[in-house]
Amino acid sequence: MRAARTILAIALGVVASAQAMHGQSAERYRDYALGSSVGAVSALSGVPATEVKIIHQRPAALEAMQWRRPYAPTAANTPLDPVQQITFSFYNDQLYRLAIDYDRDRTEGMTDADMVEAISVMYGPASKAPKGSRAGAETDESGMRLARWGDASYSAVLYRSSYASGFRLLVSSPRLDALARTAASQALRLDEREAPQRELARAKKEADDTRTTQEKARLANKAAFRP
Repeated sequence: MRAARTILAIALGVVASAQAMHGQSAERYRDYALGSSVGAVSALSGVPATEVKIIHQRPAALEAMQWRRPYAPTAANTPLDPVQQITFSFYNDQLYRLAIDYDRDRTEGMTDADMVEAISVMYGPASKAPKGSRAGAETDESGMRLARWGDASYSAVLYRSSYASGFRLLVSSPRLDALARTAASQALRLDEREAPQRELARAKKEADDTRTTQEKARLANKAAFRP
């Protein structure tokens, strides 16, 4: 357990030190800066831009891309990255959220306090829970919230995932995240409003395709038919 804590703390500490040396702000996770384009994230992560999934196209372009850790370290004598996968979300070609899922095996035995301490190496002291409550009392689709860091320009929230007791870190731009949520809600309303028209168009196309297929079969069979 102590070895797992040390490895994760070292991995996150190296990232934080590199950020300090280069004067980088906290509006990022590792080398991924909030607001980056799909192309920039694709180049950094090695995930081909062709693997980007389109979530919605209007009223704004909402897209997602996923990076998964290689099965083996990229260099000899390098500890396996504790990050198992990262899901990048984009609003109009701007990275607005990263969902970082940590490997269960690489965090086995680590307590909530251990993880909060490790993440604090990157983002500073975590926000205190309201008086008379616990940080873990708040839950959402990502699990139980353990701690939060951030200001008006960025937000980082650590969760204990409800799935397999793993840990998840969400890093986002409050401004872009709000725009993306509004756009997603509007897109769903548009989809619902346009559903009857899309269904009519689908049924018409299906009928047209059936007629075309039947006509081709009729002509072919008529030409080859011998009574």
